[in-house]
Amino acid sequence: MEKRKRGISPVIATVLLIALVIVIFLIVFLWFRGTLKPAVLKFGENIELACEKVSFSADYSAGKLDLSNNGDVPISSMKIKISKQGSYTTEDINDIATEKWNGLSKGGAFSSALNTDTSGVTEILVIPVLRGTSEDGEQDYVCDERFGEIAYSIE
Repeated sequence: MEKRKRGISPVIATVLLIALVIVIFLIVFLWFRGTLKPAVLKFGENIELACEKVSFSADYSAGKLDLSNNGDVPISSMKIKISKQGSYTTEDINDIATEKWNGLSKGGAFSSALNTDTSGVTEILVIPVLRGTSEDGEQDYVCDERFGEIAYSIE
């Protein structure tokens, strides 16, 4: 008596292959969707483009930080990057300014001492934070450091 080897039918193999492809597609799609951030808009455009339009001046001398908004883009907050020999810290202006921060509207100015140790500081970089809107409501966006202003440097 001869034994016949039997495998799965071509129809079942095709159905399993299609199901496997669909499952892999869904996994990749959901993973990729999770990596995308919702777009934050300012003035109807991506907020990163608004960072390019920010114009402000910053100066730190005699223990006092002076800021003024020279452009048309309101600045909701600032990040202060304080560099010392071989290290740096980044603080929110609300946490280290002795005066109350209310943002910088067009033509606005702000002046305050800083509640932080500035001994041995080599550079103070002021980075703008803009408030935009997204699907989740209002959201703050920290601009890239290249849009910041050096308020103090020992070079």
